[in-house]
Amino acid sequence: MSEKQEFKKANHVVLTSHINHVFENIPVVNWGEKDPKKRGPIIATVSDEETRNAIGTHSGSYTVYRALSIAKGEYDKDHRPDLFNTHATTTIGPHESWYDPEKIVSLDPWGGEVQSVFKDEIEKGLNVKPTIAVTQARLQLPEIYEAIEKGRLKPDGKVITENGDINVTKVALEPVWYLPGIAKRLNTSEGELRKILFKETGGMFPELVTRPDLKVLLPPIGSTTAYIFGNPDDLANTNVELSCRVHDECNGSDVFGSDICTCRPYLTYGIEHAAKTAQNGGVGLIVYFRKEGRALGEVTKFLVYNARKRQEGGDSAANYFKRTECVAGVEDARFQELMPDVLQYLGVKKIHNLHSMSNMKYDAITGSGIEVVNRISIPPELIPADAQVEIEAKKAAGYFTDGEVKDEGSLKNVQGRKLDE
Repeated sequence: MSEKQEFKKANHVVLTSHINHVFENIPVVNWGEKDPKKRGPIIATVSDEETRNAIGTHSGSYTVYRALSIAKGEYDKDHRPDLFNTHATTTIGPHESWYDPEKIVSLDPWGGEVQSVFKDEIEKGLNVKPTIAVTQARLQLPEIYEAIEKGRLKPDGKVITENGDINVTKVALEPVWYLPGIAKRLNTSEGELRKILFKETGGMFPELVTRPDLKVLLPPIGSTTAYIFGNPDDLANTNVELSCRVHDECNGSDVFGSDICTCRPYLTYGIEHAAKTAQNGGVGLIVYFRKEGRALGEVTKFLVYNARKRQEGGDSAANYFKRTECVAGVEDARFQELMPDVLQYLGVKKIHNLHSMSNMKYDAITGSGIEVVNRISIPPELIPADAQVEIEAKKAAGYFTDGEVKDEGSLKNVQGRKLDE
């Protein structure tokens, strides 16, 4: 029997743009409205078809795994979550930025409060799901234990426990995009943005081009997590010192300790400083974005590593960026225009110590109206030997540094390991 004959056609699928599936009484979303009832709930649950008012669905990049579980028969596609006792351990906001339709465009500020603000709607049968969750946790990090051993940190029984663990508030945030606001943030038209999103995802969401009345998209991308050290309410108090690291995911370094880049050292140093600031009466914040490999992905990143190590003259700071552009078509695909939305959600107006050498991040933060007082460089002793190529190349390219910037001749002498070393 041929492969074509073996294929069994599934039940008929009707696109959500079909005339019979455009429902008149879906809840209206008034983005930026101060009263959450008037703003309206975001409903992206596919089991609640007649009230869906958003494109896409919950869980971001995990949507496909859910689909596979349903296909395997191990997941009830009509499941509705029991939200009893799932409410936040710490209340975030509301802040003034929540009511500005231009300050927050890539997340739903009310997404962590649906259990309370949309309680009546849920009880009436609307399948409203949270897109933000807040909980408490303890961090156990060898770098923090080392900082305690060397005397840079001391347990206080509050921020840092006697055994060296760090108490934090964790906030997980799913992306919720208000398309008119996203388009304005990127200096393009909403129509052009919708068309490009539709085409570049292989037509994944036809409503992008057939349903201009639906203004909200839950994209299938990674989520964001914020770690708060100290009192979360102090994030909005400009008189309380805030130390912050906005960090883009690097699985190889962050999790496995790969020494070709400075990602984990920068992250752990930011955590150390955040904890110390909280101990001194301030507040610390680490925001972790899933943007692996400069938002190019790990496959592309590893291809670039190979190309850098094999190029003529070896892996040197002088030609650090060149191979990324050759392989990926761009040096960096992260664009940071949406990044400050998490800070706006948390009520941040002033960052006293920003741990980042990225000018894109700095410009995006200050461009959103948040003041930055000091920019903090990673201490030289924390930079792995093979990561000297990265750090020196970035400094020479104009990234922020309070250290020496090497000239072109000196950059050629900054060499990384060969592939077989």
